[in-house]
Amino acid sequence: MQQTQSTPGSQTSLREANRARVVSAVQQHGALTQVELAGITGLSAASVSNIVTELSESGVLDTSPSIRSGRRARLVTLARSIGLVAGIDVGARTMQVTLADASMQPLATETLPLAADHRADMTLQRAAMLIQELIESVGASDDELLAVAIGVPAPVHDGAVSSQSLLRGWDGAAVAEPLSAALRVPVVVDNDVNLGALAEARFGAAAGRDPVAYVHASHSIGAGLVVGGRVLAGRRGAAGEIGHVVVDEQGPVCRCGNRGCLETVAGSAPMLNMLRDSHGHLTLDDVVVRAIDGDAGCRRAIADTGRTLGTAVATLCNLFDPEVVVVGGRLADAGGVLLDPLRDAVERHTLRSTVGAPEVVASAFGGDAELRGAIAAALDRARELGVLGVPS
Repeated sequence: MQQTQSTPGSQTSLREANRARVVSAVQQHGALTQVELAGITGLSAASVSNIVTELSESGVLDTSPSIRSGRRARLVTLARSIGLVAGIDVGARTMQVTLADASMQPLATETLPLAADHRADMTLQRAAMLIQELIESVGASDDELLAVAIGVPAPVHDGAVSSQSLLRGWDGAAVAEPLSAALRVPVVVDNDVNLGALAEARFGAAAGRDPVAYVHASHSIGAGLVVGGRVLAGRRGAAGEIGHVVVDEQGPVCRCGNRGCLETVAGSAPMLNMLRDSHGHLTLDDVVVRAIDGDAGCRRAIADTGRTLGTAVATLCNLFDPEVVVVGGRLADAGGVLLDPLRDAVERHTLRSTVGAPEVVASAFGGDAELRGAIAAALDRARELGVLGVPS
């Protein structure tokens, strides 16, 4: 059989394809060592080393010394000259903003307190000003910013808050348009839990698994669903709102206007009320810290919440059938105190099958999941629009 020889053109194409694989791996996974790059791309260590050297000299990649597993390593990131993105996580009482490079490496982060009934217009103005301050603080210019993503604790549709009762001061508020006008870059808007789900499914505790359910248990309760690597938003952005599934029609009135939603029996408010007679006025952080330290009452309150939440998560599993459930939010910081009874409830109440109940695991990113997801979503938008200045 006659052997076909590679032409110079095909060698050039192969070299360009390998360069693109290395750059794409760093884009998708953030900072990596050369050994990790070789594992992800399937290229030899020598090929990765040559490509990294070449792209570093051309200003596409940056390298820096690092320590991994006790050994010296060469950490590879995208060069900052490629551009910057920003992620914003708006909570009930705080807002976090992070500026990152194209490798998802955070460069600067700031947290601001918010008033109890903060309004969309004022909060977005503060977010835009803070991003500009962070850009200046790292010695960059405004034109280096490529895209922004913001997560809000409410359903989102077409760049605006689609709910009318979950986030006072934001009902129906446009988010993408005013923020984009202020910063002159594309803006992605999503439910904050969806962004947390994206981060855990792509880089975190559920990496390589599909479908994925991410449950956020904190002051509020929500879920994000990822199928085929994409967040399932639903018709109006409300997919995964398990916090507002009715579990007791005669229960307390919820902030959404219904009675007996899951949040009214398994959220932080009912748990703190349960402890008030025995422990006085506590915050959610107080309860978690005391539970970790062994306080019997706080441990019992969190365990009861875990069982109730687990029953609702089991229903979600019967409907969505995920491979894995990732649990994040402040309550997840209590570890097994919350997760053990939650797992038990999921195993008892999901439909029995030959493969067993979905695995329940703790978040890999904790309180940073939503911000990581926002940074990833901003980079995705920059790539889609072709403004991420990485040569192929």
